[in-house]
Amino acid sequence: MSANPSPKSSSSQVQLPTDQELVLKVIPMPGDCNANGDIFGGWVMAQVDLAGSVVPARYAGGRMATVAVNEFIFKQPVRVGDILSFFSKLTRIGRTSITVKVEVYAEQFRTQGNYIKVTEASLTYVAIDENGQPREVPKPGV
Repeated sequence: MSANPSPKSSSSQVQLPTDQELVLKVIPMPGDCNANGDIFGGWVMAQVDLAGSVVPARYAGGRMATVAVNEFIFKQPVRVGDILSFFSKLTRIGRTSITVKVEVYAEQFRTQGNYIKVTEASLTYVAIDENGQPREVPKPGV
């Protein structure tokens, strides 16, 4: 997560997923760095939470609240100026909750089109009503 760009190994380059939806693109800036010049892990986590909520909120037709971060893996560092692409897909639909997988891919600004996976996570959201109480989500296929 260093502020100094360094070439990323071609062996770690990957293709973007075709079975997931691109829900967010963002570029971390110098203000998103810690004292060592690395992008804050918490900043990445906040972006993942935003990206993860898009598809469940659309599916459930309303407000969602994050209830669990089931898994969060930082695979590669994120650098200032990297273009981050956040992909999401539903993995489980419960009575009031929806679990999603979020994968984050980075490309350097100067060498766009070459991606590496930097983060993956699984988060669970619960549908809530106007009073903040859990509400049922539509049944799959209905």
